[in-house]
Amino acid sequence: MDIRAVVWDVDDTLFDYTSADRAGMRAHLLAEGLLDAYDGVEQALARWREITDLQWARFAAGEADFETQRRDRVRAFLDREELSDAEADAWFQRYVTHYEAAWALFPDVLPALDALAGGLRHAVLSNSSLTVQDRKLRVLGVHDRFEAILCAAELGVSKPEAAAFLAACEALSLPAHQVAYVGDHPEIDGRGAAEAGLLSVWIDRGGRRATVDPPLGPRRIVSLAELPGILGADTRFGAPSTFG
Repeated sequence: MDIRAVVWDVDDTLFDYTSADRAGMRAHLLAEGLLDAYDGVEQALARWREITDLQWARFAAGEADFETQRRDRVRAFLDREELSDAEADAWFQRYVTHYEAAWALFPDVLPALDALAGGLRHAVLSNSSLTVQDRKLRVLGVHDRFEAILCAAELGVSKPEAAAFLAACEALSLPAHQVAYVGDHPEIDGRGAAEAGLLSVWIDRGGRRATVDPPLGPRRIVSLAELPGILGADTRFGAPSTFG
């Protein structure tokens, strides 16, 4: 196996998006006085998650741009289609303040990046926007670990389309078979990367999706601690980052 680079997903792979989103939305709903419309916090959070997934699917399919899907998430959640763009943006930004307060990397991220730093190049491919992910990676202290950061909003194509994965390979000037992709979604990340010709690694954190039939192609892991063994990389723990 001649893997020379790892391309990473961000949300729920490196960054604990689900926990931050839940904590941020819980705090936001309390501050906005919106919990009375629901039978408890969990029902409200489930509704937000459902709407978020639907709007992200529209964005990934090219049916809405990044800003529009955000605004439509707010309108759908509040059931206020008449909300102006400015009002929706302001509501979402108030949520973001709470959300960002809960940002954190998963505990296995820094050890894995350190272990792989000596022998592999690193990049990011996300179905978000560069504005969002660039800042997030800086705040989390890992931005300089990656020599390229590519996002769907700027690329004009989203995972699981092969063109998204191949754009990351092109940014690294490497053929697909020399690049590994690590992501948390079995289809969008796992199957998509495998079908594009990359070595696909699906991280199923804590076995939360163990009941899901794994897609053909990707290797399944439950911790990034397993990654060096799969890649057969130089795993000098604590080796300095190649970039930054």
